[in-house]
Amino acid sequence: MNSLLLAANTAGYTTPQLWRILTKTGYFIGLSGAIGTTVTYATTVLPSLRAAERTGGEDGTHDASVLRSRSAVYLAWAGVVLLVAGYFQLAARVARSGKGMPFGDALAPDRILDFLRAPAAKGAWIAQGTVYLVQNAALLATAAALTALFVPAVRRHTDRVALAALPAALAVTLIAAVPTTAPADLDRRLDLVLDQVHIVSGTVWLGGLALLVALAGARGRLGDAAGPLWADLWRRFSLVAMVCVGAVVVSGLWLTWKHVGSVSQLWTTGYGLALLVKVLLVLALVTAGAFNQFWLMPRIARARRADDTASLHHLTLHHFPKVVWGEVALGGAVLAVVPFLAGSARTEAGSAKAVSSGSLFAAGAALVLALAVSLYGTVKASDALSRRAPAAPAAS
Repeated sequence: MNSLLLAANTAGYTTPQLWRILTKTGYFIGLSGAIGTTVTYATTVLPSLRAAERTGGEDGTHDASVLRSRSAVYLAWAGVVLLVAGYFQLAARVARSGKGMPFGDALAPDRILDFLRAPAAKGAWIAQGTVYLVQNAALLATAAALTALFVPAVRRHTDRVALAALPAALAVTLIAAVPTTAPADLDRRLDLVLDQVHIVSGTVWLGGLALLVALAGARGRLGDAAGPLWADLWRRFSLVAMVCVGAVVVSGLWLTWKHVGSVSQLWTTGYGLALLVKVLLVLALVTAGAFNQFWLMPRIARARRADDTASLHHLTLHHFPKVVWGEVALGGAVLAVVPFLAGSARTEAGSAKAVSSGSLFAAGAALVLALAVSLYGTVKASDALSRRAPAAPAAS
């Protein structure tokens, strides 16, 4: 973080104000809670709970009920965080609009209403305020659906509420990206699309990790046979996480190329320093994920096949969550760095604007193919290790 603060001395770079750092970080935490939690619940938690209810007997039904109830409370609080973070983010937009104003003044409802009602700029097909009005309507709908889970009667329908809130949560970020004027060229269209790919995949990855760590905190209320259920949860989410990693890498490389003209700009510009810190944190996250995939997951699979209940319970509910806690901390650090990614290293360094070409797209296609093969190989290698690894030691 000190390197980011030193970036204030870099020509052409202005360190964001504290209110900007807090509101933007908070907003992405809110998105991670809403998008990450609902997507992870739909793709990972819900299928695992239903499988446990079908095959786990009375114990499976009990464990599924405990995790569903804890998920409902977590989803409800995610709605509260999204609502608060969304309001402050909207006020931050007001503070930065036009000639700008003090953030404290931008918090006033009448200032926000004036911003949302502002007419469209010349040549725009829609007013920017109208886009943000629709976006915040989606945010309010998402927050209302999630916070309704505080009500016990609504909590009985957690599955339906989570699935209904999922598209609304995605709409919060997607609507904000709608351009008010037609994109000038293909590069600009790709900027808009890949920026959203980066946001959605990142929030699903980090938000999903946080949800599963929170659910693991209920282990004291689970039965001794909860290991298979948690083995299924970790297995499903590991696949979701790998897809997110691939999307983050591809979209991140595009955005890096757009904003960084040379490797040296990573340490000679303010934007580059912030990006370098973020890249190092993401690499640490990927490393932790690789540890899970190549060391923990094979042992979990081996213990499950051997019906080693004690080892399975220890690995899935004690060892795995400790690693994931570290990943959540790294993810929080990534979100704290995001506000410092202001402007462009190319602009600071006075280098030429990035312009795509056929050779660039060919290289990108090759990269995507190589990444897909790599992720597929990772799954196969993890599966092979699960067949070869010795049985995990029993919990003491």
